[in-house]
Amino acid sequence: MELINYLEEAGVATIALNRPDSYNALTAHMLSELKHAFKKAESSSDIRCIVLTGNGKGFCSGQDLNEVPGDIDHGEMIRTSYAPVIKQMKACEKPIVAAVNGVAAGAGFSLTLACDFRLMHEQANFMNAFIHVGLVPDSGNLLFLSRLIGEAKALELAILGKKVQAAEALTLGLATEVIKEEDWDLACKQFASKLAAMPTQAIALIKRSLILTHLQLDAYLIHEADMQRIAGKTFDHYEGVEAFKKKRKPVFSGC
Repeated sequence: MELINYLEEAGVATIALNRPDSYNALTAHMLSELKHAFKKAESSSDIRCIVLTGNGKGFCSGQDLNEVPGDIDHGEMIRTSYAPVIKQMKACEKPIVAAVNGVAAGAGFSLTLACDFRLMHEQANFMNAFIHVGLVPDSGNLLFLSRLIGEAKALELAILGKKVQAAEALTLGLATEVIKEEDWDLACKQFASKLAAMPTQAIALIKRSLILTHLQLDAYLIHEADMQRIAGKTFDHYEGVEAFKKKRKPVFSGC
């Protein structure tokens, strides 16, 4: 891959956007590589957590407008370049952590919203920048955003297009944690390592269940029972119970 750095280490796959001179602005080629990277991490039996970050000073500044011709069909660009990446991410049953090291604007913001957790550098910020070029938020942005912070606040961020600094993001519930600069690398690594050491199948079933929370109660309770039946037969469940009984720390294997 040319525009994405991919590293597997100790159960964690780190995917880094690698166009630092443009604050990792997205291109069609980059998005294709990003989809491939997520697919690779999802299919690897060695990987139990995925981290998405950006090289350089920014996480991702959104679409590279220098690559967009004036007569482009924006809808077709979304369908062919962006939607496949978002679908790949949301179909992934492994936890995905956005390590937001700098600005995440436009579709870059959307990428963080498609992740399960958002760790923010204390100097990082989010911005729904679409309105500034006369476009609407895309790549699942408003769907994910309204679920996280409510419709009224999502509308505010989309129409006003203002920056959301890390402290405000934490208050709104957009950020999982805000991390000081001196702690950034170690704290991100520790967070990912903690997820990689958790019961992988239980996490997958939790993510699968959250997708179906639109169901009526009776249907959801049936689904819930099915998920619990699967979880109850895993080695990690037995290990957790044994560790509880013996008053020791469990060692989960992801099986």
